[in-house]
Amino acid sequence: MSFASPLFLWYFLPATLVAYWVLPARFRNALLSVVSLVFYVFGGLSFVFALLTVIAVNFASGLAIDSDRMHQRLPQRKALLVATVGFDLAVLGIWKYAGFATSQIHNLAKAFGDDSSPILQVALPIGISFFTFHHLSYVVDVYRHSRKAQRSPVQFITYIAMFPQLVAGPIVRYHEIAEQLSAIPKNRFEDFAAGVPRFSLGLAKKVLVADTVAPVADTVFRMDSSILTTPVAWLGVVAYTLQIYFDFSGYSDMAIGLARMFGFKFPENFNRPYSSLSITDFWQRWHMSLSRWFRDYLYIPLGGNRGSSFATYRNLWIIFVASGFWHGAAWTFLIWGMYHGGWLVIERATGLAKVPDDRWVVPRRAITLLIVMIGWVFFRASDITEAGHVLQRMFVWHGGAVPAEVTTVLTDFRTLVFALACLVVLVPRGFVMGKLLDDGKSALASGLRIAYTGVAAPYAAVVVAAGTLSPFLYFKF
Repeated sequence: MSFASPLFLWYFLPATLVAYWVLPARFRNALLSVVSLVFYVFGGLSFVFALLTVIAVNFASGLAIDSDRMHQRLPQRKALLVATVGFDLAVLGIWKYAGFATSQIHNLAKAFGDDSSPILQVALPIGISFFTFHHLSYVVDVYRHSRKAQRSPVQFITYIAMFPQLVAGPIVRYHEIAEQLSAIPKNRFEDFAAGVPRFSLGLAKKVLVADTVAPVADTVFRMDSSILTTPVAWLGVVAYTLQIYFDFSGYSDMAIGLARMFGFKFPENFNRPYSSLSITDFWQRWHMSLSRWFRDYLYIPLGGNRGSSFATYRNLWIIFVASGFWHGAAWTFLIWGMYHGGWLVIERATGLAKVPDDRWVVPRRAITLLIVMIGWVFFRASDITEAGHVLQRMFVWHGGAVPAEVTTVLTDFRTLVFALACLVVLVPRGFVMGKLLDDGKSALASGLRIAYTGVAAPYAAVVVAAGTLSPFLYFKF
């Protein structure tokens, strides 16, 4: 079920909110647990029992790791952690990567004349990458004594399966939300009033911008390379650059707003990433919850930057290879991760990451955005061949008439939205709309809350009613 669907906007969310207001506050987590599992059933009915099984294993493991008996048996305690992490990664690996692995084995065997090697076709549970990382965060935090193990199965299910973040994040580390799970909301209507503008911002981003420019990107990337011209290739890449930002940051805004309606405060996930001055800066602003997760649970345990320069560069590469494969089981995602990891190593080795923010601002922002856009080609392309064709057209001039497919999809309205969306790269680095809506006390902030809640969100809802459902891009991860 998408947040930007009539079923969610007009039935599921209102019914859940009414129940939340009517029931006593102490039943908040029980309500959210039940409705979150119902929410998951709409998108992954056949996998809800698998989700519950993984939840049960991690819940029991957390209790065991935090038990008095285990505190006196450190080797067994560590072994249990390793076994639980191995179980979680095995679940992720089998469902997400078994098909990719067997297809590579098949292709290799075929090259040697054997075409009989089977390829597994495994359906991907919705949100598996996200709830796996939530489980890993939980057991590691308990093992590190960052937080006590969760004794309430209802609160644990709420953490793992809470519908605002279940299928596409943000990735909420357990120590960020543990105290909130046991807190009793003091003023539920105040939380609702604070969350609605943020949800409205995300809905507008998704429906009015991302879904509007998406057909342009889709048309260009599925176009035959023989008729793809250089200007059209750039048009498609810019369109996708806008689409993925407004789509994913829109989802994050909606998730943060929804969570606030129910009394939870999620961490920020975006901070004006297209204003970055370097790739290092970009990853401190894009999908920040994923970057923080990899920092805390992989980069630092590997040694971080505490060793030699070579060890630091190696750790960075490992992080971004893992990030690439976390996003998808395809060589294009691996290349995308290695590409970003390579730039981070270059910036750290040359000192570019430490250049003061007030020096060469315009050229640095432009170069960083160009580097990011090149990376998006691999992220969006269906395979390496398609990515190569698009990149070749981008940087080796190929003229010609604009294909009819492009002129058809590039309507006047889409052109206007496309042009306005491009202005996001000109917005000052410190101006973050979500933070302004959440915390702003000025007349501007109040006016924007009214505008998004009273104008943008209703208009987006009308568009949703009149159009077709467009899933969020990160649902497939």
